[in-house]
Amino acid sequence: MPAERIMNSLEKKLYQLIINRLDGEKIRIQAYRAKISELMSKGIGGFIIFGGDNAEVKCFIDKMQSFSEIPLFIASDIERGVGQQIRGSTLFPCQMALSAAVERNKPEDVVILRSVVRAVADEAKDIGINMPLIPVLDVNRDPENPIICTRAFSDNPEDVAWFGSEYIDILENSGLVSCAKHFPGHGDTSADSHITLPVIDKSYSDLMDTDIPPFKKAVQKGVGSIMVGHLSIPALDDRPASLSRKIMTDLLRGELGFDGLIMTDALNMDALKETGNVSVECLRAGADVLLHPHDPDVTVRELISAIESGEVTEGQVDAAVNRILRMKARLKKADKSAIDYQGHEKLSSRITEMSISLFKNTPGILPIRDKSEIHVIFAGDGEMFKSSPFKKHFEKCLPLHEIAETLPPLIPPSVSAATEVTIFAIFTSVSAWKGSSGISENDRNRIHDLMRKAGHSIAISFGSPYVLRHFKDADTLIAAYEATEEAQRAVIECIEGRLDFKGRIPVKFD
Repeated sequence: MPAERIMNSLEKKLYQLIINRLDGEKIRIQAYRAKISELMSKGIGGFIIFGGDNAEVKCFIDKMQSFSEIPLFIASDIERGVGQQIRGSTLFPCQMALSAAVERNKPEDVVILRSVVRAVADEAKDIGINMPLIPVLDVNRDPENPIICTRAFSDNPEDVAWFGSEYIDILENSGLVSCAKHFPGHGDTSADSHITLPVIDKSYSDLMDTDIPPFKKAVQKGVGSIMVGHLSIPALDDRPASLSRKIMTDLLRGELGFDGLIMTDALNMDALKETGNVSVECLRAGADVLLHPHDPDVTVRELISAIESGEVTEGQVDAAVNRILRMKARLKKADKSAIDYQGHEKLSSRITEMSISLFKNTPGILPIRDKSEIHVIFAGDGEMFKSSPFKKHFEKCLPLHEIAETLPPLIPPSVSAATEVTIFAIFTSVSAWKGSSGISENDRNRIHDLMRKAGHSIAISFGSPYVLRHFKDADTLIAAYEATEEAQRAVIECIEGRLDFKGRIPVKFD
């Protein structure tokens, strides 16, 4: 399907390189729909969907595809299932929780993992998402990583490669375009590329031993696209990865033999804010798809100017467009079979229960027998524990910030310290622009102080498991990887002995 037979102008070819933002919450607004229609008439390559209602988004995508001259890529960050973005769809646990739940040497666990990925694929197809931006293949080696953390499967390259391969197999066989990210690896940094340009200062051999293997395996498994991160990696090039010909063309295309689509990470991120004409530089370096620029019209004008000045050739544009069209020719039209959303919810609950990990267990603390002897102290992100199941289950619950500095020991003199237990429920999240995946030093110090005053203590991380490394003096350490109510209920059942702790520990920390 040569580009020239489908697109009769340079401008249309350039729009075909762009995947623009689509806000699902705005599709009811007539002016917004008109703006989307205008981009389609210009030849836009696709959209990345954020938010919206299942039925409304599905109907809108169907209409867009029926009117589009060329099939649109509909991309979405659905690392935790379509429910991560679209209301009415299923929210699954994060990738690290899946890794904790599934032992890859146990056939019965592998069956469950594949069921989860098939469920994600089926819901994506049902709503019209044909380019799920998964799997994350970063190997998380920095406990302070603010943007990868629990989005990674593990800190072990072999585990990351194995889980990623399972995803790619199922997604590609479902007729979707899988996307491995964030090449050449965003796991060993404490900086968020939404805010600044992370510098990954490690040797070439370390990169090749740790970060590159999952992507190499993904290429071998036939991944459809690879997203290149906005990362400074001096051992590979002095230019950021998403602007580097050495990284995209020489390493990814040349050494690894990748012939699918090379996609930039979102171009509205601040990592490259000091770079002028970012889209031009990305295309020159070897990118095919320009994801989420600030303004697609401005981007096309910049690209036209670059072609007129000779910075970019039409041959480079045609090569990228032809790769895009070849990939779109592979897309399969989704069948309209009913989706078992209720079954998917049960599956999500099951994998959540399987993921709860016991990092440390001092004999005699668990299982909890008497709820009246339990104090619960909430710490971290207050929005996450506003309606916590812990508040309904235990009588003595208090947020950390409401405990006065002069608080006397938690255990009244009349009560035996041997039976009283204080639970520290610590809530954290991984999200763009936040800059941290942990808790403040002040909160850590307050928790330590209260632990010393308490009798027995249980520290539970709802989010980043790395938080637990600060509380090794606690009698019991538990990781739940998620702050969902489902994860909280599963933890309650585990600490009361009604559920076994089945989760393995997918990361190491000193």
